[in-house]
Amino acid sequence: MVAGLYCNPVGLKVLILMINKMSLYTRKGGRPKVELGRKKIYRINIKLVTEEYYSLLSKVKIAETTISDFVRDAMKNGYVKERLSVEQADYIRKLCGMANNLNQLVRKANVQGYYSVESECKCLVDKMDELIKRIEQ
Repeated sequence: MVAGLYCNPVGLKVLILMINKMSLYTRKGGRPKVELGRKKIYRINIKLVTEEYYSLLSKVKIAETTISDFVRDAMKNGYVKERLSVEQADYIRKLCGMANNLNQLVRKANVQGYYSVESECKCLVDKMDELIKRIEQ
């Protein structure tokens, strides 16, 4: 009987329709599709020196996780310090110069007495406080 279906073109169409209907009722196996917003499609490659690589591996081993998960967690929960701007670096150089001046004033105070350099020290300390506030901004 099945052989007759193959010979008859109408019977072949009926057989194909029956197979298609059966495939609609069968379940598709496998893992469900991941939503587009949750699918990990971006890849970032970095280069590490040997010391950095083994340091990363040891931290991953302690955390008992994968490298990818470790880096993702570090990205979410960690922070990166911002580099100093040119202006902030200039303030730090000025602050170092002022620290040098303060040291000279202290030497002068030891020789001549503390009251002779009191006003200069107060003025210098106020300028240093102002520069520190600018650096922190």
